[in-house]
Amino acid sequence: MTLICVPIMVNEIDAALADCAEAKRLGAEIAEYRIDQAFSGNAEGAESSDADASRETAEIERLIRYSPLPCIVTCRPAFEGGFYDGDDSSRISLYQHLGSIENPPRYIDVEAATVSRSANIRQKVLLAVDHPDQPRGLETGLILSTHDFERRPSDLTRRLLAMRAEPVAKVIKVAYRARSLRDNLELFDVLREADRPTIALCMGEFGLMSRVLAPKFNAFLTFASLRDSSATAPGQPTITELLQRYRFRSISKTTRVYGVIGWPVGHSLSPLIHNAGFESVGHDGVYLPLPIASDADADDGNFESFKATVLELIDHEGLDFCGASVTIPHKEHLVRLAHEQGTSRNWFLTPGAAAIGAANTLTIERDGAGRCVRIVADNTDASAITDCLRDLLPDLDGHAVAILGAGGVARAAAWATASQGATAIIYARTKSRADKIASDLAPHVSGKVVAADWDSRHRACARAFINCTPIGMKDGPAPDASPIEPAALTGCNPADAVYFDTVYNPLRTPMLALASDSSARTIDGASMFVRQGAMQFKMWTGKDAPDAMFDRLVRARLGL
Repeated sequence: MTLICVPIMVNEIDAALADCAEAKRLGAEIAEYRIDQAFSGNAEGAESSDADASRETAEIERLIRYSPLPCIVTCRPAFEGGFYDGDDSSRISLYQHLGSIENPPRYIDVEAATVSRSANIRQKVLLAVDHPDQPRGLETGLILSTHDFERRPSDLTRRLLAMRAEPVAKVIKVAYRARSLRDNLELFDVLREADRPTIALCMGEFGLMSRVLAPKFNAFLTFASLRDSSATAPGQPTITELLQRYRFRSISKTTRVYGVIGWPVGHSLSPLIHNAGFESVGHDGVYLPLPIASDADADDGNFESFKATVLELIDHEGLDFCGASVTIPHKEHLVRLAHEQGTSRNWFLTPGAAAIGAANTLTIERDGAGRCVRIVADNTDASAITDCLRDLLPDLDGHAVAILGAGGVARAAAWATASQGATAIIYARTKSRADKIASDLAPHVSGKVVAADWDSRHRACARAFINCTPIGMKDGPAPDASPIEPAALTGCNPADAVYFDTVYNPLRTPMLALASDSSARTIDGASMFVRQGAMQFKMWTGKDAPDAMFDRLVRARLGL
């Protein structure tokens, strides 16, 4: 079983013991005491006395003796991302002492770079974990570790081989900052090839996958912070997130992996609803944020990064990647990838997604042996928009629908409404983008798609208005603005016109607030978000989504 370890940065002993007790209550099996700042050693220029050193050692000994959980003791030096700036001999002597006490730590974490400094230091480290005075059955094990907080080490293979060549190391640990999701896959391979208990983690915003999927690849442990403010490495989830949102205890070798691909994706509520949904229907799956970086000035480079990452996720042996929600800015990239791969490679693009030119759903079908047999790119945004509108407008045939924006969601809205016989009028700041959508969709719909200047939107005569821009989005470019003011519209709009905002955070956007104040009918973004997610869920699991639960979770998270 992969252990959950809560790292605790020790400044005050009683506070550290209290944190450890709380970690145990929340479900951790082991704690790491980072004593970098609690032990000064023989720091250059430090005004410390033997009495000070003895007092520090006694306090650390007390911490370990009364620890509510088995513990790892780490005094990380500054050269490996820690805070200790004393000499090696002082902290190694501390390790030796701790190895001889009545209730020694379960493990001592020492950097491979420290052990390799000299034969003398190596012998002292070995003595610390194989102390002749240790009580029988209370042996302390050595975790031999290597870290890089900047990047993947260029000599990673050499480091791993050197650590594996050290027979006294009970556990090997490697951690480095990920450059992309693909770095996680390399560490999964490290775990699969391990010759002893191994910890392999990616740090940073691309590294969450390695932490959550640790049990899938039989990692010795993963780290989770007690609270957001107490993380000891970038990208650590909290223990509550790990256990509750990602259902860590249910993850095994057979667990299927899903996620939301976009940039950024940290704000997405999709992991919240899909993981809860998997649990409710008994589906062996976990859903993760899957960030794929994007540069607005390098579109082709963005596609190449998207392509390389998605194909490696699909092809990785043992990952069982089975599906993803795809969001901004990669919806068009998914369509391009499906066209490029073609049916000869078992890729299929649904007619709706092909016509729209954007796809938000990736489904990877696998056989009983885990082999990929079929890959489908689809668009559930369009169906969700249609369903939401039907609740208030059962018949769109012959009506005009004003669509604000010209991105992927706008294309889906235009195709969805024009396919129902409506005239979709696209208002875009860049008229040429609206013209392209109109020409692209015209052959595929029974209604009409026409382009209009952005400045003419308040002269629209429409049955429904759909905001497909980020205007009004929390943390967006104009969170307090509305793309349209119902009161400013010309009088040719029906009194029961519908105002539909695809933005779901906040639920009551400025546009919806203005429409509500005018007693107009509205549809919020949560309704669309839940419906498109429910369709994805059915594609991946073959089971109906718990729609009511999805809606309740989203609205509770957004404060309604």
